[in-house]
Amino acid sequence: MKDTWNAFVDSDLYVPPTGTGMLNNLSFALKDVFDVQGHISSAGNPDWLATHQPASEHADVVAALLKEGAVLKGVTHTDELMYGLNGENAHYGTPINPKSADRIPGGSSSGSAVAVAAGITDFAIGTDTGGSVRIPSSYCGIFGYRPSHGRISTNGLIPLAPSFDTVGVMARDGHTLQKVGAVLLNSTSRASGFTRLYVPTDVMELVDEQSMRALAPSINHVMESFSTIEEIAIAPQGFSTYMETFRLLQGKEIWQTHGEWIQKENPTFGEDIGSRFQWASTLTLLNMNYIEEKRRELRYFMYSQLGEEGILVLPTAPGPAPVKDTKGLELENRRLRTLQMTCIAGLSGLPQVTIPAGELDGLPIGLSFIAGYSQDEKLLNWVKENSDRIIQASVRSVS
Repeated sequence: MKDTWNAFVDSDLYVPPTGTGMLNNLSFALKDVFDVQGHISSAGNPDWLATHQPASEHADVVAALLKEGAVLKGVTHTDELMYGLNGENAHYGTPINPKSADRIPGGSSSGSAVAVAAGITDFAIGTDTGGSVRIPSSYCGIFGYRPSHGRISTNGLIPLAPSFDTVGVMARDGHTLQKVGAVLLNSTSRASGFTRLYVPTDVMELVDEQSMRALAPSINHVMESFSTIEEIAIAPQGFSTYMETFRLLQGKEIWQTHGEWIQKENPTFGEDIGSRFQWASTLTLLNMNYIEEKRRELRYFMYSQLGEEGILVLPTAPGPAPVKDTKGLELENRRLRTLQMTCIAGLSGLPQVTIPAGELDGLPIGLSFIAGYSQDEKLLNWVKENSDRIIQASVRSVS
């Protein structure tokens, strides 16, 4: 298979289905952090590749997809050890964003997003710890699903921060996203109704003004379909505290997970990734009691608001994909603002789906929906049933 988008680490890896079922005749790409029997996952780093052995069996998600009739067509690039949101890899380069070659694809599931957006595979599997499925999906103009934490097996996945790690799905339409989600959730539930819509006004303030205008028709269409709508403030004191809570908890877990390997092997990292691991190494003695309390605070608030009947609408990212090779303070500020938005689902462990619901100067912008804990099936079914109309509302406003 010719890879003109630099989406794949290995575009020749082919694993046929082991059964038949819901995913017959569908192909998928896999982020290079999952076990595939006989394959060594690189986790985006040559030193990781050189110090690990081939997998003895498939990861649980890979086995489930093959059993339902899907075919694996290659493993895809990732930010090093999944510790990034940009999709730029110092060792393997940057996958090309099919929507605009001068823009980053987003990470760390960069290659998976590009494989789907370019039409190479029907869907792709990535991971989402801090936004690594949601952000590249938004930047590349596709659908992306981060599940409730713990709902989809992570067995056979190289971990990053286990209390945040999730297996996510990317697709070009809500129907495919729902089918793949149903397989991985091992559920055939058809529930889809939500009765209450929540609009987080403080999240909207984090979004670029032009991007908010581009998403307004889609948001208004969603609002028109609900009789009960409530504006809420998720973080009245500001999102910086929750974002820092996420960064500290994640950073400490990351060092607990990979610090020993890093100290033993002294791997070569790209500058930005290396600096993050160095920072994470300083957190070993940090008392997390107060920080854990902030996570519980947000989790309680989101659980009590959404329950089984509520859904939250919010932009996925502050704006469209940044220009490639942006450096320094500008890039870090964008990363921190993005984390303020993605940490909501990350800290609370809730399911989130992003859909391509707007454009700014031809660049896609994602609109997201967050549901209550373990309401994944309902959320995926709701997106399948409503996403076409939401997207069309945006198209009509431009035409």
